Amino acid sequence: MTTQQIADKYLAATYARFPVTFTRGEGSLLWDDAGKAYIDLGSGIAVNTLGLADAAWADAVSAQLRTLAHTSNLYYTGPQAALAEVLCQRTGMSKVFLSNSGAEANECMIKAARKWSNDQYGEGKRPVIVTLEGGFHGRTYATLAATGQTSLHEGFAPMPVGFRYAKPGDIEDMIAKLDDTCCAVMIELVQGEGGVNVLEKSYAQALAALVKERGLLLLVDEVQTGNGRTGTLFAFEQYDIAPDMVSTAKGLAGGLPLGATLFGGRTAGVLMAGSHGSTFGGNPACCAGALHVLERLDEGLLAEVRAKHDHICASLKGAAGIKGVTGLGLMLGISTARPAKEIAGECLARGAALLTAKEKVRLLPALNIPMDLLEKGLKVLKEAAGA
Repeated sequence: MTTQQIADKYLAATYARFPVTFTRGEGSLLWDDAGKAYIDLGSGIAVNTLGLADAAWADAVSAQLRTLAHTSNLYYTGPQAALAEVLCQRTGMSKVFLSNSGAEANECMIKAARKWSNDQYGEGKRPVIVTLEGGFHGRTYATLAATGQTSLHEGFAPMPVGFRYAKPGDIEDMIAKLDDTCCAVMIELVQGEGGVNVLEKSYAQALAALVKERGLLLLVDEVQTGNGRTGTLFAFEQYDIAPDMVSTAKGLAGGLPLGATLFGGRTAGVLMAGSHGSTFGGNPACCAGALHVLERLDEGLLAEVRAKHDHICASLKGAAGIKGVTGLGLMLGISTARPAKEIAGECLARGAALLTAKEKVRLLPALNIPMDLLEKGLKVLKEAAGA
C-alpha cells in the first residue's frame, strides 16, 4: 500500500488532502515521494517561519534535545524562563502561559477572562465573551463556540454557552451586543481562516476605547498574525492598541508545537497555582526553537516581510484572473475569477504549494523566502489564475 492508501485507511477523514506525499523540505522548497520539487507558499499554515530544515534553527533545537527534552512544569527550566522574558520584553506584556497550540492558547485566554470576571464581578455574573462574525479561534469546544461561523458548529450541538457574535467593522453592532453580562471582547486583527479579512485601524481603536470605557477586557487572537507574519512582531503593534491578553502559536517555534498566552497588567495575576496547567506546554526543545525564531525576527527581517508584501501586491495588480488582494505582511488573501480551490490544485500540479481561505487563494510563505522562489511562485499563481 502507498502512504496515501495507508493514511486513507487508518487516519480519521478530517482533512480533504491534496493527492501529494511530501517527504522532505529545505528552505522554501518541498519534495514529494517521486522527487518532484514544489515552491512552498503555505509554510505549514504559517508555521515554518524560517522555512524548512533551517540549519541554525535545527541546531538550536537539537542541542536542547540532547540536553533536556522534557520535564514537568513543577520544575524550572532555562529555555521556558528565557522565552517568557523575551516575549514580555518585546511586547510590553507582563506574564506568559505556555501551551501546545493556538486552540490551547485561546482556551487559556477564554478561561482567564472568565476567571478575571468572576474575581471582579462575582461568580458567573458576567460570563459572555463577544467575538466577531467570520472569525476563527480553534476547534476545541470552547474555541469553536467562540468562532463566529455557525456553519462550523453544525453537527456538534449543544455548543458551550457564553459567546455572542458582532459584525466586524460595525461599532454600533458591537455596542448593541455589549451588556452587563459581558466580560470581554475577543478579536483577530486579520481573520485568517475567515478569508484574510483585515480589520480597519479606526474600528479596532474605537473598539479598544469602548471596551476600556465599559471596564471589560480586550483579547486579541494572534495565533496566525503573530511572530512577524504581518510585518511587525505582533499585528496589534500596527493598530496602536493595548490588549489585556494576546494569544499566539503557529510560527512561534518555527515548526514545533508551542502556544503562548500573554497577559497585560490588569490580568497578570488572574491565573495562580492550580488554576491552569499543561503537561507539554513550554517544552524545553520547543522553547529553544522559539527563542531562535525570535532572535532572528529582528527589524531587518520584519522590514523584508513588509517589502515582500508590497512586491506581491504590485506583481498581482491587474494580472489576468486576479480580482484583488487583502492582508498584512506575508499573510495574503487573493480574490480570483475562478474558484480558489481549482487554482490551488493547478498550482500544485505546476509545482507551487499554496492554500485557500473561504473563496480566496491564500499565501503564507516563510518570512525569509528567497525573492527568486517568490517570483517563480507568483508566476505559477498568475498562470493558473489566468488560464
